[in-house]
Amino acid sequence: MEITIKKYDSNAKREWDAFIATAKNATFLFYRDFMEYHSDRFEDYSLLVYNKEELIAVLPANISEGMLYSHQGLTYGGLVLQEGAKFEAVYMAFKQLLVYLEEQEVYKIHFKLLPKHYNSLPSDEIEYLLFKLKAKLTRRDLTSLISLNNKLGISSSNRKRGIKKGIKNELKVVANDQFDAFWNEILIPNLRETHQTAPVHSLAEIVFLKKSFPKQIQQFNLYKENVIVAGVTIFETKHVAHAQYISANKDKQQLGSLDFLFNYLINEAFASKLFFDFGISNENRGENINKGLLSWKESFGARSIQHDFYEIDTKNQTFLNDVFL
Repeated sequence: MEITIKKYDSNAKREWDAFIATAKNATFLFYRDFMEYHSDRFEDYSLLVYNKEELIAVLPANISEGMLYSHQGLTYGGLVLQEGAKFEAVYMAFKQLLVYLEEQEVYKIHFKLLPKHYNSLPSDEIEYLLFKLKAKLTRRDLTSLISLNNKLGISSSNRKRGIKKGIKNELKVVANDQFDAFWNEILIPNLRETHQTAPVHSLAEIVFLKKSFPKQIQQFNLYKENVIVAGVTIFETKHVAHAQYISANKDKQQLGSLDFLFNYLINEAFASKLFFDFGISNENRGENINKGLLSWKESFGARSIQHDFYEIDTKNQTFLNDVFL
């Protein structure tokens, strides 16, 4: 194999996006239009890996204070592989990436791995190489996931009561592009009051992303008598519906808002998917779990899978020399 590394520039956008469309471990978050909506906040350092003239892998990445991150502006990152990639090609690509980065005086990489339920094919080659590289596990989050082909179902009497309340209160789910009502009346006030923070995406950013990815980003608002009372923003990939934002007004317990809405999303809107992903319940960089939030997700039948973060020393690429017998 003749492995070469190229730093991404805008001339490679079409090639990059075409690769992402067929990769075995990619989602729409790796398309350039998604990666670059906040390009003013991150210095891009994405890399393309070729075997001769064939693109075999890409690394969505940014650089900060001499360290490479994959990727600080995305929920996840890691080395994205072509659909037919075999282990030896991944090994060669990753080893050469580390050599290249060390030559560029980049000595550490921070990886947020793509959770496995997003893979379209088995794709654990990098995990083995991280073991060989003695990569340091720096963080582990827990994501709550429902396997929609093997659902446990709702066992909680509280959830069942909440769904009945929603029916009694004649709540109505509307799938639309009305992000402004949800952002301004529900999400922003709740985050400000509860966590003294703001959504990761501004209203303008989520509207822009919806226009760029109309099939992948969906807004579900819940109304009582034409007044919005709750909403969920879904990031949809081939096999997974992921709840990116979840919020409801102060009357959610009395109305059964979120119980009613999530019962609809899980059992109707996205019933044909393989997985429904509630997202993480971690706080303080993974060190703690919001017990109440996790319990609520589990009451729908969700169970935990890990989402790992690693730190790699590029000089350790020599540890890969003895992989093959």
